Amino acid sequence: MSFKNKRILLLCKETYSYPLYFLAEKWKEDNTVAAFFFMPAECMYNKCYLNESTYYRFLDMKNIDLYDVKDIARTFSDNMNSPKVDKNYMSYVEKTYCHFKKLNMQLMSSQFTTNYYHDRSYYSDFTYEQQMYWLQLNYKRVIDIFEEFKPDVIIDLDDAELPRTIINEVAYAQNIPYITFEHPRYEQHKYPTFNMGIGIDDYFRTIYENCYNSSNEALVEEINYVNNFRSQISIMPQEFRNTITAQYKRDPIVKTIKTLIGKIIYFWDQDIFSGNRGLKIKNKILYPDSLKYVLFYFKVELLKHKLLGKNKYFSDPVEGERYVYMPLHLIPESTTFVKAPLFVNEQFVIEEISKSLPIGWYLYVKEHQSMLGERSVQFYRTISKLPNVKVVSINYYDDPKPWILKAEGVITITGSSAYETAMLGKKALVFGEVPFSLIEGITKVNSLEDLPKMISNFGTIENIKSCAAYIAAVKEAGREIKLRYLLTEGENIFLRNAVVSEAYLKQMDILESFFYDAYARYESIIE
Repeated sequence: MSFKNKRILLLCKETYSYPLYFLAEKWKEDNTVAAFFFMPAECMYNKCYLNESTYYRFLDMKNIDLYDVKDIARTFSDNMNSPKVDKNYMSYVEKTYCHFKKLNMQLMSSQFTTNYYHDRSYYSDFTYEQQMYWLQLNYKRVIDIFEEFKPDVIIDLDDAELPRTIINEVAYAQNIPYITFEHPRYEQHKYPTFNMGIGIDDYFRTIYENCYNSSNEALVEEINYVNNFRSQISIMPQEFRNTITAQYKRDPIVKTIKTLIGKIIYFWDQDIFSGNRGLKIKNKILYPDSLKYVLFYFKVELLKHKLLGKNKYFSDPVEGERYVYMPLHLIPESTTFVKAPLFVNEQFVIEEISKSLPIGWYLYVKEHQSMLGERSVQFYRTISKLPNVKVVSINYYDDPKPWILKAEGVITITGSSAYETAMLGKKALVFGEVPFSLIEGITKVNSLEDLPKMISNFGTIENIKSCAAYIAAVKEAGREIKLRYLLTEGENIFLRNAVVSEAYLKQMDILESFFYDAYARYESIIE
């Protein structure tokens, strides 16, 4: 199958636009293709490192329609000090385009509008009136694009940021398939979601149930995989190896200095050489201040270096101590802000768990490697005051497995640690509806009042068949997509540090087939 005579809208943002560029080049031969760049800085800045290989590359592509948010970015800048919110229009939007989330919940999908919940101080304060105005402008822009381009299908590779949340609502209202990735956490597999991962797609739930009801003989390959997973010394996902997520040691000082110098060069090019400083002076909300950014990450590198060594904030686990394991998330991140917006305040969640633990148990909280240095140390000080909560050393173990095996159970907002826990035959709790919550042993917390009973029910579980059925469902619904490779190698190609290799073309063929299969599945669902 392939796309023929379709009107295809591609959603583009920074590195995620690289694979979409190659798809656009191919699909425009037999279809009408449009690309929508929805981040203000990417389309408003003069050509610089940020956008020269993304927005400006698409701008040079022939026979493709290009949409952006320049007009609404200018309008917002002109009126941000006295935003003109049309309350009647916003009331209409809330009645018409809030199938998945109400408008205030939709605002949770952007870093710009969630300063209260994260520590990235280079983002400026965004008043509620300004947020409503920006939301209003984005809805009008998205609806205008839909009316003008009339897409048959929308293709995407991610789920973060406010415009995607809006597009998801408008596409649903207009019965247009919006296809992006769901991350089931099995190896590097992805399967298509038609609701941006806000809840488990009904079709995937059905596939899982069918796999679960099949015989053990039909699942022999997957059962062997589960048994092998449980026997492995390390369970760190291949996708995260050699990334900051798997970093347990300090970077050499020279590497840290190079990183900071690289950021200075990056912003010098952006602000001075490319002439974008004026935009940032006029509107610090949509275009964060470069100096604040550099100073923030200078502080991050210093604090990260400190926290990866012995420090007063983290403590080693105590042998034989009964504990519940809670690995923290990267904040802000779409896995929480999109999938579990009611529970992005991890301090609040920790406090509720602390009250719910059986007497004598502790809550072991472990920081996410990517958050080292980003999160304020005041957070660690505050939660450590809870007598049954300990913030444990991030590098006491160099793999999640021992933390999980020695725990009574695991609690995470929406993280992959719940999947790993179930795969190891133990119980976990989550606060968002993630695909792996289908596995027996993973339970979604629907009410905080249920926490004490749910935690007391922790322990081991015989769930090999359920794990195997889940893996079989993922394999049936999707494909192995090496997304990190497609993004990083795509960037290297555009920066002329690499050529388009046979290996890259093969991965692009797999990606293309993924979307063909997804579209066919969508059509079969609506028939």
